[in-house]
Amino acid sequence: MKIAIAVVATLLLACIKLGEASYDEQNEIHVGGKVLCQDCSGNWNEWVRGGKPIKGCKVSVTCMDESYRPIYYASHLTDEQGEFEMIINKKNKRGKELKNDECKVRLVSSPDKACSVMTDFAGGKSGVRLTHPSAMFRNTIRYTLGPFYFTTPMCVEPADNTYPSASDEGYGRPKY
Repeated sequence: MKIAIAVVATLLLACIKLGEASYDEQNEIHVGGKVLCQDCSGNWNEWVRGGKPIKGCKVSVTCMDESYRPIYYASHLTDEQGEFEMIINKKNKRGKELKNDECKVRLVSSPDKACSVMTDFAGGKSGVRLTHPSAMFRNTIRYTLGPFYFTTPMCVEPADNTYPSASDEGYGRPKY
């Protein structure tokens, strides 16, 4: 009986060690998300819930090293549903290991001229660091981001407005 318990305990410890090793030895980063057009011309419900997917938006990922030099860059276009999926090798072409939290994903461009102004909702304009994975399995770590938003030019307030707007007083749409 003692031998059986010792064997089970040893197997359990071996499985735990294998699980820890696989999380430390991930060699792929999967980054996915969605890009939508948010139009401010409708009512509040349409503005908040009425985002439309944009096909062909460019989304990029840039990874830096310890000296803040870029060591990896890639971009991807969204599909018909406005979704993107990037697969990044943990080692760049020169063999340098990428650190997830030193990688940022951001919006680059929209092919839709009517909806081409970047917003910073969900960090699309300034970029989102890969810090909180949505899933980890085998040799892969996955991040699900966004949705990121573009908006129409008429939804952006002028940079040099001399009159206070509703959003200056805490009402209305947030500034972009």
